[in-house]
Amino acid sequence: HPMNTSLGASLAPGLSFLRPALLLALALLVLAPNASAASRDMRLTGSHGLQGRSAYQPVIQQQAGKWIAYVGHHAGHAINPLTGRDEQSGTSILDVTDPARPQLLHHLPGAGGGAQMARVCKGDHFGAAHAGRTYLLRTLGEEAHETWDVSDPARPRRLARIGPVAGTHKNFWECDTGIAYLVSGAAGWRTGRMTQIYDLSDPARPVFIRNFGLVGQEPGARGPVPTGLHGAISTGPAGNRVYFGYGTNRDGVMQVVDRRKLLEGGRRDTAADLLAPQVGRLDMTAHAGAHTTFPILGMEVEEFKRDASRARDFVLVVSESLASNCGEARQMAWMADVSSEERPQFISSFTVREAHGDFCRKPGRFGTHSSNESMAPVYYRRLVFLAHFNAGVRVVDVRNPYALKEVAWFIPDAAGCAACGTPQTNNVEVDERGYIYITDRAGHGLHVLELTGAARAIADFSQRR
Repeated sequence: HPMNTSLGASLAPGLSFLRPALLLALALLVLAPNASAASRDMRLTGSHGLQGRSAYQPVIQQQAGKWIAYVGHHAGHAINPLTGRDEQSGTSILDVTDPARPQLLHHLPGAGGGAQMARVCKGDHFGAAHAGRTYLLRTLGEEAHETWDVSDPARPRRLARIGPVAGTHKNFWECDTGIAYLVSGAAGWRTGRMTQIYDLSDPARPVFIRNFGLVGQEPGARGPVPTGLHGAISTGPAGNRVYFGYGTNRDGVMQVVDRRKLLEGGRRDTAADLLAPQVGRLDMTAHAGAHTTFPILGMEVEEFKRDASRARDFVLVVSESLASNCGEARQMAWMADVSSEERPQFISSFTVREAHGDFCRKPGRFGTHSSNESMAPVYYRRLVFLAHFNAGVRVVDVRNPYALKEVAWFIPDAAGCAACGTPQTNNVEVDERGYIYITDRAGHGLHVLELTGAARAIADFSQRR
């Protein structure tokens, strides 16, 4: 490092014997895991401050030869530099075609609760009238869901609003069909978060299909209320499965659902109709939730090569840390084998060693929050990326799902926003080029990263777009 060299050269000649020891000490300080910025086999490519807004979900979409990032925000407000107006935090839209220089194109104001969730689909599969169009589905605070035409990302146009609802969160949108699984609070339901399923293949004209949740959450039910929904991920018509995650940091449930039966079966808010499409269910402990349920399907595991059914299916279940300074059970990522869907089971787990960076003494949360959800072939079935709050983003080799292994990590530098405090990496996503995008809960913005070294060698960049 030039800094180290100049300091060593400034030593008086009579103290030159100290140079090697001092240089080694300085090098260790720079590379120490608990330094303000640190990494292993990852490098920073570019960043954007996002006006210091607390950020949640990023999604990356290729549009008209460019790469566009849509970033959902938590509640808050800041000056929009494009308009000069103070705006409620909502959805930031950035051009990341050059990942070293992200450029803000537009900020869509949110409501009092922000606009945490963003999903983006091209309209090419939605019928001839939508060919060449690009659409945004987002939450509006805790009160509604919205669809927007973002074909020109610098000039979004609102199409429809779904609501009012009594709560929103982590939606999923099938880009091949237009079916959307909206996390909502619906009238009469016994939980603030369940699923409302809509056909959004014409984003300007939402069509309601049905409500869905765990038995015991439906109107008129009695007894204990199961933990609320956090979100779902669908494999679409081809996979015919939807993986629902319930719970945040306790009483989690990972539910495997037959998509066709869910959409075409009984649609009453009764226990029988809620249970009918369920294929399997995995109940977690009282100290872990299911924030993200990321399917990693069709994996050929080395240890099963002699097994005729060696291709196996897995779901990565990620719990969310909520308490600062380790004031709760450790939240982590769990790998579930769902090859026998009716009886899924956890077969491995991943967490960061607290001693690696003295994370419990640092301000903020320590533990997982979410994984990437893109199935970009550069990384799929090879690496997953986990947002780990004050431990940054962690990269995990999943080629052997029974023995998860950390291979890289990156903790943002706090210097970019002194008022923000300790970085809190909240969400992570990847694109088909292989870039990694992390957003920060504490206001440190968006960081664009690349893998280096041995971690990069695990990825398959022959699949890069």
